[in-house]
Amino acid sequence: MSRQSVREQFGANARFYVTHATHARGASLARLAEVVPCASDWRVLDVATGAGHTAFALAPRVAHVTATDITPEMLDLTREGAAARGLTNLVAEAAPAEELDYPAGHFQCVTCRIAAHHFDSIDAFLARSHAVLAPTGYLAIVDNVTPFGAAGEYVNAFEKLRDPSHRRCLSDSQWQDALQSHGFDVERKEILAKRMNFAKWASRHDETMQSFLRALLTLAHGPARGFLQPRGTGDELTFGLQEGLYVARKRLSSA
Repeated sequence: MSRQSVREQFGANARFYVTHATHARGASLARLAEVVPCASDWRVLDVATGAGHTAFALAPRVAHVTATDITPEMLDLTREGAAARGLTNLVAEAAPAEELDYPAGHFQCVTCRIAAHHFDSIDAFLARSHAVLAPTGYLAIVDNVTPFGAAGEYVNAFEKLRDPSHRRCLSDSQWQDALQSHGFDVERKEILAKRMNFAKWASRHDETMQSFLRALLTLAHGPARGFLQPRGTGDELTFGLQEGLYVARKRLSSA
């Protein structure tokens, strides 16, 4: 899916993310805000901010937050949310995750929550994050993670059928390897489980597509079934996903 198509899809559904349970109230939001060691003089960059939830959580604790996204409707909602909360130290700007055009070393922290699986290139995002971070600055990421190998391929196919803008979820080991290879040392890692209601998760689709998605879920076997853990039937059908939380520090020797 092209970047323009991603903009159009998220633009059409932007307000959905203002109150969406996972994005607005998911456990990883509070946890990320809790574990990032903010300081009152920090400049923070929140990448792919969506409706701004992570930026809102950090803004009261730092000097300034720059919230970026590629979707104009999302940026408008972030500005609305900041104004409603009286957050005068937050600005929302258009910027692709792979092209963060900010001065080298400008930020003390870069954050990104439940978005990287949509990026054209996670490697480019990590490289640009490294470039704009000050020496020993922090990169804090939350994203859905999958098992390694064939089970991960199955889960990614399941996700992509429901959401064509889905590129790829990495496994935990792939995230740690990627961070290490781009000049970061992981200081904290947590894997957070979450349960998804299938009917709500698939609600954007018609009955035919929902039946395909339901079949992929309920007929999963082996490690893929062990990961997804489908339970219940009908409107009570649920399944499990996992989020990886990583707090990494820019390696001083790589600055």
